Amino acid sequence: MNEPDFTIERTAILAGTPRIAGVDEVGRGPLAGPVAAAVVVLDPDNIPDGLNDSKKLTARRREALCATLLNLAEVSIAHATVEEIDALNILRASHLAMMRAIAGLRAPPDHVLIDGHMIPDGLGIPAQCVIGGDGLSLSIAAASIVAKTWRDAHMRDLAQQFPGYGWEQNAGYPSKSHKEALQNLGVTPHHRRSFKPVHNILYQHKNVSH
Repeated sequence: MNEPDFTIERTAILAGTPRIAGVDEVGRGPLAGPVAAAVVVLDPDNIPDGLNDSKKLTARRREALCATLLNLAEVSIAHATVEEIDALNILRASHLAMMRAIAGLRAPPDHVLIDGHMIPDGLGIPAQCVIGGDGLSLSIAAASIVAKTWRDAHMRDLAQQFPGYGWEQNAGYPSKSHKEALQNLGVTPHHRRSFKPVHNILYQHKNVSH
């Protein structure tokens, strides 16, 4: 099984851009909660073992690696709110979260590696898209771990305020139990109203109340 490595970063470093940042976002698909992005600048001489696509790691392993990254690497985390997702659309909101994360670094990177196939408009820093980047680049894998760990913790906090939706398990993704809870309990302030399942329930309830 192939695992991410430092080849893309090393190529960029040899080309004269020593400060390489990996960027990834998490939370495009959920019906609830923010979209989060993380950016990680690894120290080439001190890269933690075991970095991989966050989806291939257990929650416990992700949390341990996230703690290690906060000690050994430069890390910035940001998000876009549910209101911003509904106002902008999920793609633009995820790019906004990425831009905020990059802006949160102590100094701009020389080169940015972005998971996916689109560079956010107006980034203003040399960047390259890496499709499937969290499985190819250690910097992007690190960013995926940090972003997912932060967002999962955030959704666990929200689950305590809004019990019954199972966010501590489903992180807001449209699982069967989440969709059933949406029907039975209704829409919370943390649900994305522009997403069809949420919109449909609001519309149903509106029709019933008329």
